[in-house]
Amino acid sequence: MLPEFLTYLEAERRYSPLTIRNYRRDIERFLAWLGVDEASFDPSQLRTEDIREWILYRTEKSHIGPASMNREVSSLRALWHYLRRQGIVTQDIFRSVRSLRTPRRLPVFVPESRMAYVIADINGRAGSEDFVTVRDALTVAMFYGCGIRLAELIALNRNDFSDDYRQVRIRGKGDKERIVPLVDPLRRILVHYLQLIERQNICNSQEKALILTLKGARISRSVVRRIVEQALNKEGIQGKKSPHVLRHTFATHLLNHGADMREIQELLGHSSLQATQVYTHNSITRLQEIYVKAHPRERRKEEIETPCDAATEDTQAR
Repeated sequence: MLPEFLTYLEAERRYSPLTIRNYRRDIERFLAWLGVDEASFDPSQLRTEDIREWILYRTEKSHIGPASMNREVSSLRALWHYLRRQGIVTQDIFRSVRSLRTPRRLPVFVPESRMAYVIADINGRAGSEDFVTVRDALTVAMFYGCGIRLAELIALNRNDFSDDYRQVRIRGKGDKERIVPLVDPLRRILVHYLQLIERQNICNSQEKALILTLKGARISRSVVRRIVEQALNKEGIQGKKSPHVLRHTFATHLLNHGADMREIQELLGHSSLQATQVYTHNSITRLQEIYVKAHPRERRKEEIETPCDAATEDTQAR
């Protein structure tokens, strides 16, 4: 059952290899907990109580968080729905299994004042004749300029761009496609990078990937992560440094400059608006800071409180 299910995820749902690997790992871990292997597993014997006991075991014994637990249950739920469609099982044992509540975490992003230094560094390196230097600059620029995911960037091919290199076709989760425009500074870096590939004969094979190694192969996830981390470290960016942080930065900066939520949803490739709305919290926090600094009543409040604070300190000193 498991190989057929994974083939279904790949062929029909068009899931990425990484996602399929996660599904396999989650299901195999569950079967190991049951004490059975794939060949001896009888899904008709499984009950809702088994799923709940599994959740208790993983959260209390293995100490995994709610988000990770919900993902593992989602893998099992997807397998169960597949088995029901195949007529192997009839009952929906997951109907009464609820997702665990997860704390709402705000997306981490780079403030515009700090991101300006990163962009200045990128623009300074983008005109180089060194292939790796320009490639690394383009990599960071694509994340910030398009809001692209790590897996999407790695999968991107050179023929995914329009003829004038002003648009790019991105294949996202579930093989859904979206069109994202390229701003002129990013377009110039891209064109120069493609010219270097041709002039220096970097890609001497049939590989169509956009981001390449010096040997002309498609770049790996770990190398891309290292490129981003080094670029942000160079400009003294604090906190988490990853491609996804730049994706969050792209969305947050668009929202701060008046972009519509639906437009941001389309650019990010979110299937639901709820996933995009998390960025409004960052925007509200920014507005609150501006309000405190700029609103006349808030400023008047500071002026009134200051003498009181000074009088209190003087009284305490006496």
